[in-house]
Amino acid sequence: MNVAATSDSLQTLVVIGNGMVGHHCVEQLVARGALARYRIHVFGEETRRAYDRVHLSEYLNGRDAESMALGEASLYEQEGLTLHLGEPVLEIDRHQQEVVTASGRTAYDKLVLATGSYPFVPPIAGAEGASRLVYRSIDDLDLIREAASGARRGVVVGGGLLGLEAANALKSLNLEAHVVEFAPRLMPVQLDEAGGAALKARIESLGVGVHLSRATQDIKPGTQYRYRMRFAEGAPLETDLIVFSAGIRPQVYLARKAGLALAERGGVAIDGHCRSSDERIYAIGECASWSGTVFGLVAPGYQMARIVAAELCGAPETAFTGADMSTKLKLLGVDVGSIGDAHGATPGSRSYRYIDEAGSSYRRLVVSADGKRVLGAVLVGDNSYYDTLLQYAQNGIAPPADPSSLILPQGQAAPLLGVDALPATATICSCHNVNKGAICDAIDGGCTDLASVKGCTKAASGCGGCAGLLKQVVEHELASRGVAVDKSLCEHFAYTRQELYSIVRVSGVESFEELLASHGRGHVGCEICKPAVGSILASCWSRPIQDPHLVPLQDTNDTFMANMQKNGTYSVVPRIPAGEVTPEGLIAIGAVAKKYKLYVKITGGQRIDLFGAQLHELPGIWSELIDAGFETGHAYGKSTRTVKSCVGSTWCRYGVQDSVKMALDIEHRYKGLRAPHKLKFAVSGCTRECAEAQSKDIGVIATENGWNLYVCGNGGMRPRHAELFATDLDDETLIRYIDRVLMFYIRTADKLQRTSVWRESLEGGLDYLKQVVIDDSLGLGAELEAQMQLVVDRYECEWANAIDDPEKLKRFRTFVNDSRGDPDIQFVQERGQPKPAPARAAQRVIPIAEEVV
Repeated sequence: MNVAATSDSLQTLVVIGNGMVGHHCVEQLVARGALARYRIHVFGEETRRAYDRVHLSEYLNGRDAESMALGEASLYEQEGLTLHLGEPVLEIDRHQQEVVTASGRTAYDKLVLATGSYPFVPPIAGAEGASRLVYRSIDDLDLIREAASGARRGVVVGGGLLGLEAANALKSLNLEAHVVEFAPRLMPVQLDEAGGAALKARIESLGVGVHLSRATQDIKPGTQYRYRMRFAEGAPLETDLIVFSAGIRPQVYLARKAGLALAERGGVAIDGHCRSSDERIYAIGECASWSGTVFGLVAPGYQMARIVAAELCGAPETAFTGADMSTKLKLLGVDVGSIGDAHGATPGSRSYRYIDEAGSSYRRLVVSADGKRVLGAVLVGDNSYYDTLLQYAQNGIAPPADPSSLILPQGQAAPLLGVDALPATATICSCHNVNKGAICDAIDGGCTDLASVKGCTKAASGCGGCAGLLKQVVEHELASRGVAVDKSLCEHFAYTRQELYSIVRVSGVESFEELLASHGRGHVGCEICKPAVGSILASCWSRPIQDPHLVPLQDTNDTFMANMQKNGTYSVVPRIPAGEVTPEGLIAIGAVAKKYKLYVKITGGQRIDLFGAQLHELPGIWSELIDAGFETGHAYGKSTRTVKSCVGSTWCRYGVQDSVKMALDIEHRYKGLRAPHKLKFAVSGCTRECAEAQSKDIGVIATENGWNLYVCGNGGMRPRHAELFATDLDDETLIRYIDRVLMFYIRTADKLQRTSVWRESLEGGLDYLKQVVIDDSLGLGAELEAQMQLVVDRYECEWANAIDDPEKLKRFRTFVNDSRGDPDIQFVQERGQPKPAPARAAQRVIPIAEEVV
């Protein structure tokens, strides 16, 4: 391949590197209209397009690589933008202005180096193969997973951020994990001595061995394990695999070979506009060194990417002047935060410390000599203080007269800094450089909720650490503009759905009329409150949807317990738990479909849908299905739909648990559950994930030691990947956690709110949900379980209930005074099955009941 610079008005821009920073640079270039100026070529060493390295550990927990990809693949499909994956650049020929790959040469007018960094592995004798693994890419994690097969113990060399992430990864692979650190404390760059000690105590309590002040001398064959690590001091340590996370080094091979100026401590030397010593070449991210400093976080790299994109598009931004290296993390489940001058290196600075040795918690606040400015902080064990302290430090806000009150326990601490006190210049999202002013501009521009603000500004779409603060700012700014002050469900109820749920549960209200009379306004309700209250009543008391108290509250689908289709007919969906069905069951479904001339389709949720039933036919169809042993599949309701499963250990040679039995148990337990939105489940018998559990509201994946639980995912218009909630659970604990998650969701979610959106709205996010469910921090565990058990105990098939009640059957008529079907509904044959006649499909929607005249 030889690509020459074009002779037309377009120049050629080459970007070397398709990591997070390189990808962000391309995004910014496209957004600024660079394709009208340049033909852009992007070269990446890996065969995958840019993916999220911040959450790399989730890959070993079962997350698939494709879901980690950044942005849409369509970005690189635009005319004028070419992505070369698996094609590393071998040389930069500055004289000819060309980059050289194995495929040929590509000329450039401008060049951006985004080559990132590589993991440093000390020159230790015997470090090779499984004793010389690194933790940097998806391919690296595949090697770690392979090495972990059949292993018992793993060691990470390096106790920094990535080292502790790697240790967590080893634990997720069911290995005994150890961390070896050369320094006398963990995270020596971010934490002081006391903070490191608190972190060590926390991590050791989780069963991870921590070995400090250890310099590895050599690695030799072991006696009880595969390898034996010998240290300069201290007893040796045996292990089956070794992962090195001893720091990173800027990837400057190409720059050095091309003769670009390098910084004394590594990295391509750049100026404030990220230009190298060659004005045609820029460097961004971890391969760049500004003022002698290499920035190893994604946020500074993104900042550099924005500066270069603006420069290349003729609209230079403010020069790069360094970056805030504050970090908020959860390592092995332990909160760790570091802000500004965490070590108190500023001359004259004073420190306040709070130490809880019993709970292994530690907080340090660093202030200026006069006590009028917060300079830095260290947090171990509780990051709830982080957002407030960060804003004090970043925005020069004067602390209280007693600065120590900022880190005291709840009840003794100073009031949290209100978002109204933050200036417009206050940075809310450092990854995408979004300040409070930009959020206010987005709201003034028409964004009226958190999701639209995120979409407009990209805030909280990087590492996600600012999500809580962003929510506070958005809610405050909306309220100050009068947009979201009133959180009433509707004009009839001055309460949110959550508040109404509590009223119903505590007061024992069992009818809409009773609730309206006691806590509402008006006499009849509306299309907003009636279905919402109906759902609450069904969730609380598990009454059949045909109960006289609930019928007037439902929409058409729930009223007739079937989904109305576009030609006015209905679909019938019997429950097929876990996708398991007997030959006799299949024959019965086929006989019903043939008798009533129904269209038959197998769904993605492992059920069989029957389409084309007229209203008056529904009781007859369901009567025959129920006689054959089927129940309603609740396809018409905001309720549990399906529990998808693979064949698991019963048939599959890879299966490690009986996924079918677990899926059956789950579906039979939750099949009557009504919720704010539909619920879908899946159970996979191994990490090959054939049931696609990680795209469901509740996903369960088998491990050698039990089950991994994933929560709050969904497909649909806005897909969400489920998040790992707990690992290696036994059957009883798994069901208990699912009970609590679902009932807490039903109890606190907004109307028509999916589990994923609900999880995003929780203050504290997934960690908070874990505290509520696993740690029972609110003391609600037993109550949530009891409420779920009530639903289970009261379950009955809604169609069986209706068929046995002559009064309920009266509503299943197209015409109130005639039992015939609707003559306007017509079908045509296609591929051997009946389908709606196209000419009539758009003309006819049947109301609840008509009178034949």
